[in-house]
Amino acid sequence: MNHEPDRIRIFRVTVHDQNERLDQFLASHATDLTRSRAQDLIRRGCVRVNDGAVKSSYRLKTGDAVALSLPPARPYHLEPERVEFGVIHEDSSLIVVNKPPGLVIHPAPGHYTGTLVHGLLQHCRDLSGIGGELRPGIVHRLDKDTSGLMVVAKNDEAHAFLSAQFKAKKVIKHYVAIVHGILEGEQGTIDLPIARHPVRRKEMSVVSSGGRRAVTHWHKKEEFSGKFSLVLVTPMTGRTHQIRVHLAHAGYPIIGDPVYGYRKTWWKKRFPGGQDEVKRQMLHAETLVFIHPVSRVSCEFSAPVPEDMQRVLELLRRGGH
Repeated sequence: MNHEPDRIRIFRVTVHDQNERLDQFLASHATDLTRSRAQDLIRRGCVRVNDGAVKSSYRLKTGDAVALSLPPARPYHLEPERVEFGVIHEDSSLIVVNKPPGLVIHPAPGHYTGTLVHGLLQHCRDLSGIGGELRPGIVHRLDKDTSGLMVVAKNDEAHAFLSAQFKAKKVIKHYVAIVHGILEGEQGTIDLPIARHPVRRKEMSVVSSGGRRAVTHWHKKEEFSGKFSLVLVTPMTGRTHQIRVHLAHAGYPIIGDPVYGYRKTWWKKRFPGGQDEVKRQMLHAETLVFIHPVSRVSCEFSAPVPEDMQRVLELLRRGGH
């Protein structure tokens, strides 16, 4: 548990910062604070200007003294658990993990224990806190049955820096997918907006209006029996279920996708034996590239295609026998 006293920082407002909102000023000058975190600290009375209480909307004046008091991180409400996942890289700022299929990121209905967050709380002994709590900082997600690489922050500064990279679309993510059908050409781009499905609210769908722009690049790597393709996929945006929705809409759903793809009965009728190997959507986050929050050096990590996808690839290469 972290017992360090409040950390107090003093900022002097210069002519370049005058008339700026207090929350914006803190978010730009304290690199480990997001604007929402700054607003929370202001509401809690942890920020004073000229020794007086102010609101987030306060407009700063030249010469103002802004005192920021960061309270010790509170214990997180989840109990650490031993959870299996691969560690690709770890340092004092972040950890890069290789998430196995079937592992849920956050606790949710039906998955209150045994999540990646529980496992990270057990594994990481040097968490300094995210948003005032001793917890790992999840900056992006993978679906439960999608395997592969994730980067997780250990402190506020790393969390803010990585989150800004994802928001600015500067993080490179390459996925490997096995899909139904033979894509036309060697490579292409799907640029179609995505929104919540109008009827099935747990699903996403391509929409003609009102959605958020989603861009997915693909490169065909291999064909199987004139029926399936191995594809390298690079999402340029981060919409929910983006790769799965885009490929399914284009007519090439991911093998094993229970929501946007074909059901197990498809395999029984058209590809006997396949249903025994395909237990989840064949989608794997293979490569992750980002700028390290401390060294400011570009880091590239990769995780090999997991065994279950390798078995499906071998099955397809044998023509299903």
